[in-house]
Amino acid sequence: MSVTADHIRDKLIKELAAVHVDVEDTSPNRCAASFKVLVVSPQFEGKQLLQRHRMVNACLAEELKEIHAFEQKTLTPEQWEKQKTK
Repeated sequence: MSVTADHIRDKLIKELAAVHVDVEDTSPNRCAASFKVLVVSPQFEGKQLLQRHRMVNACLAEELKEIHAFEQKTLTPEQWEKQKTK
């Protein structure tokens, strides 16, 4: 299975009820598959950063076996709105 940005985006939206997902394929700058993601989900409400990252990692467990580098930023919808106004 070849992991794509679209596949990652679709899975995060479906499984984490994400209201916004940005996935950047940074593989061309690296030696292997690598991605940078921003995930905005109401499921992150009340969760610490590590818990949020674990949720994303669990969602993408199979895909992460094939990804060399994975950078993630996780926000609640409220945090996302505040960040957009900066």
